[in-house]
Amino acid sequence: MNTPLTNLTPRILVVDDNVAIHEDFRKILGDRTSIPYPLENVEAELFGKSTKVSERMIFRLDCASQGQEALILVERSLQAKDHYALVFVDIRMPPGLDGIETIERIWQICPDMQAVICTAYSDYSWDEITSRFGHTDNLLILKKPFETVEVLQVAHALTRKWAVGRQSRLHLEELERRLERFN
Repeated sequence: MNTPLTNLTPRILVVDDNVAIHEDFRKILGDRTSIPYPLENVEAELFGKSTKVSERMIFRLDCASQGQEALILVERSLQAKDHYALVFVDIRMPPGLDGIETIERIWQICPDMQAVICTAYSDYSWDEITSRFGHTDNLLILKKPFETVEVLQVAHALTRKWAVGRQSRLHLEELERRLERFN
């Protein structure tokens, strides 16, 4: 029987040619188990109140600087049966594949992966994006500079969406196998 996917730590890929962006994602989604809110620390110091700490999920995070490097990581994850649930992709990553081409190729080998386009530019209009991908619910756009809470919300929602979809597909496959045994 398969391991329940809800017990696995979600795996996320960040694709951006700026290494500082990798570090931003590591700070937001990485291995720290709690985030103290700065204003609460000030309030605690001024008024003697205890500091509240927000517990949060930890994500397994890998980073790539170019689209081709990302494709290699995705292929390796599939071979290891340790899939990425979500990819955050920058649009501009010269000199190789841009973000749209990277997502297009990732979806050729892993169509259920959730994707977020992260960009400060409008290289592609929404019409151009939908003409390439269709109207998909596996794609979001996050404008840079992004807020920590936006990244956290997107990561939580999309990795959960991916896990539920995957669990449903595995359950359906199991039901189909059982049905075949009776026929």
